[in-house]
Amino acid sequence: MTEAIALNQPTGGAKSRPIAIANWLYSVAFLVFIMVVVGGITRLTESGLSITEWKPITGALPPLSEADWLSEFRKYQQIPEYLEISGPAGMTLADFKFIYFWEWVHRLLGRLIGVAFALPLLWFAIKRAIPSGYGWRLVALLALGGLQGTIGWWMVSSGLSERTDVSHFRLAVHLLTALFILGGLVWTALDLRQLARGIQRPARMTALGAAVLGVLFIQLLFGAYTAGLNAGYVSNTWPLMNDHFIPGGINWVSGIWAALNNDPYLIHFVHRWWAWVVVGFLLVLARQVRSLDRRSSVAIHIAFGSQILLGIATVVTGIDIHLAVLHQAVGALVVASTVWGVHLLGRRAL
Repeated sequence: MTEAIALNQPTGGAKSRPIAIANWLYSVAFLVFIMVVVGGITRLTESGLSITEWKPITGALPPLSEADWLSEFRKYQQIPEYLEISGPAGMTLADFKFIYFWEWVHRLLGRLIGVAFALPLLWFAIKRAIPSGYGWRLVALLALGGLQGTIGWWMVSSGLSERTDVSHFRLAVHLLTALFILGGLVWTALDLRQLARGIQRPARMTALGAAVLGVLFIQLLFGAYTAGLNAGYVSNTWPLMNDHFIPGGINWVSGIWAALNNDPYLIHFVHRWWAWVVVGFLLVLARQVRSLDRRSSVAIHIAFGSQILLGIATVVTGIDIHLAVLHQAVGALVVASTVWGVHLLGRRAL
């Protein structure tokens, strides 16, 4: 009922509050950014499988007693990751508490984002403050956020029985969905700010914008594969990989498609060099939007420049965890700045 009320609210009506809603969406986008960063820490510290159950409500509380901690540790000791890796490495209860903390924080942030989105959305709907045409978009973002929680558990469950790690395919879906939500929040907030200026038509996707986002998607996909397969560890030299441009060790037995999706050497190689294709497209985008909003052009340049340097530094340091986390964080900023630039193109095309 509240959704119907929101959709029937006249654009620019007395109760419509596009700026307030845009600011709220930016704050949620910031939380999603933090979530992506913590997700990177969770992955790099091998913390993702420390919580072996999905309890959306009661799981918000961590273990509160030593007995509770021992119970959680016993559950973890039954999965392949502990039996084959952590246990033989001599994991202690203190070690387990460390990895449990990061996975718990990651899940807690997911719950926080859900509340930070759902409650204000309900309030804006009741107050009839959502401009016409935006109610469905906000509900879709909320639904996608709920789906992301399910995807997260689907990812974790892949590493609880037969594997010592999560499926890199499922990890890619999880990360890319988070970045899609981030982009959707930023795009919708930008549309609402334009609405507040009297521009009622939302920005549209241009051919160049779609091309830039498509090229960036491929890079993000291979970045997720690189993380999921620990492919960053196969070479710590740059620009050559172990003294070769095309690294040795690529398994071509099952064909190029299988290698592109499963071989850590080839995946690292593609992620390393496709980055320059992305740079080329982002340079074109930045040039196109410079006359529209110079801040966007500067943001795009800073984001991809920092990301390239961080990527190289991460490789040559043997995947230093601090640099690797920064690399994932700036990757999210590349997405946000690119969406800003593509949105500017879409506004110019109106």
